[in-house]
Amino acid sequence: MKIIVLGAGIIGISTAWHLAQRGHEVTVVDRHGEAALETSFANAAQISVSYCEPWANRDAPWKALKWMFSKEAPLLFRPQSPLGAGWHQYSWGLEFLANCNDTAFERNVQQLVALGSYSHEALKQVVLDTGITYNRLEKGIAHYYVDQKSLDTAADAAALMAKYGVNRRVVSKAELLKIEPAFQQFADHIVGGTFTASDESGDARVFTQELSQRCQERGVQFLWNHDVLGLDQAGGSITSARVRSQATGQEQALSADHFVVAMGSYTAPLLRTVGVSLPIYPGKGYSATFKILKPELAPKVSLLDDSVKCAMSRLGDNLRIAGTIEVGGYDLSLDTPLARARCEMLARRVETVFPGVCDTRLAKDGGEPHFWTGLRPATPTNIPYIGKSKVGKLWVNAGHGTLGWTHGAGSGKAIAELISGHKPAMQFGFYGYR
Repeated sequence: MKIIVLGAGIIGISTAWHLAQRGHEVTVVDRHGEAALETSFANAAQISVSYCEPWANRDAPWKALKWMFSKEAPLLFRPQSPLGAGWHQYSWGLEFLANCNDTAFERNVQQLVALGSYSHEALKQVVLDTGITYNRLEKGIAHYYVDQKSLDTAADAAALMAKYGVNRRVVSKAELLKIEPAFQQFADHIVGGTFTASDESGDARVFTQELSQRCQERGVQFLWNHDVLGLDQAGGSITSARVRSQATGQEQALSADHFVVAMGSYTAPLLRTVGVSLPIYPGKGYSATFKILKPELAPKVSLLDDSVKCAMSRLGDNLRIAGTIEVGGYDLSLDTPLARARCEMLARRVETVFPGVCDTRLAKDGGEPHFWTGLRPATPTNIPYIGKSKVGKLWVNAGHGTLGWTHGAGSGKAIAELISGHKPAMQFGFYGYR
């Protein structure tokens, strides 16, 4: 079959790869000149099957209210005008609140773990099949705590994960220091943590761009630097995707047997034009990439910092730190006071935990950190939409939030299986599946 994939991030490229493997004729459309230049560009680098808790939990509403007054809040709601497009934020927020209870939380965890486990195996197979290298470290993920009260709740989270087959262990301070010796300079502040040896880390951008090359070698066609203008429909089905070349301004209608929308946060606005309404809303996330000055003192285990809710991963000669989410529209600026404060918080945290290990100086002081921001396509449950829409020939693979890298390979494989007429082997609620 002929299939059009709209979007060339980790989700879109994984979709194209698995469709091509099954013998389909695939064309990928993206507005950039190569893959992974938006949400997949500089994320936290973690394959975190075991650390996939939804944002919505019983404590989230009160924390969100408190955090609204902090520029450095881990989760910051920035209310938009309820008129026009801003209404989608409020609709999303109401559904988010409906999931802030223990029953919904556990149900959502089960779905995320199922997809994560399936996806991790799919990733391993892709790596085996292609030989792609991407600064991969298979050394697990450690979550460290600096206050006892927070650590005391970690056992409950670990028990819930164990219920669904995840071996997340609560570890003492001494054991944590053995797992990651780089904590020695910060040891006096740590009270303990959790650790999952099966998780890993790596550069999502490098992987996605390399996989796009493998796709091209398998015959996948790419329309780079093409804007997606819209979808045409007739008789209850999509007939074509309208795109325009940025170089020539020429428009064309691409026909196919199926169309997959994998455009991250921009998926929902496109789908609404054909009568499909999904609660996918952008969460603006930040990251910073620092040059490592002292490799022998830099961490190798991928880390989660509980106090500021950020992740750190080593990528070769660099350390990536990522965290904080703003739910407040499609703004991607890095030069506002709020954005600068959040970037500076990331730099400050690296210097606090690993003093002198990285060049965390800001540009004004002669340093060269790479600050970045991207829109995480979030759903109120954190569970992505993978499956067939109510409109004929139209498929969706979007809404992965902060777990796009974790769930990318499996999401691509799953939708390729569904389009090919097979049910993927996992307990997951596929969108539109009967």
